[in-house]
Amino acid sequence: MIEKTILDYLNSVMTVPAFMEEPEEPPAEYLRIEKQGSGYTDHVKSAVITVQSYGSSMYRAAEINAQVVGAMLQAVELNGITRSALNSDYCFTDEATHRHRYQAVFDIVYF
Repeated sequence: MIEKTILDYLNSVMTVPAFMEEPEEPPAEYLRIEKQGSGYTDHVKSAVITVQSYGSSMYRAAEINAQVVGAMLQAVELNGITRSALNSDYCFTDEATHRHRYQAVFDIVYF
């Protein structure tokens, strides 16, 4: 499952924890990973993965997002991942909780 691969990878290289679900008691700074879609062609899988970076301030959320982008571009070094490209990233403040966050969208190709 590509989500678990990305979760484990980000937890090994980032200084803030990553989760696949919203933690019951979220820390001030963390990441949340979601798979938004996927495909399969000629035995090659693809997925659209979003990584939401929560920060204690808007500046800190942007900083964490920049670190995520750098780490995810290096994810091609993982066994089985052949492409990790940034599709888009943007400010994505959580309107319900008013917490500062950014979201980065990645196109992943893997087998």
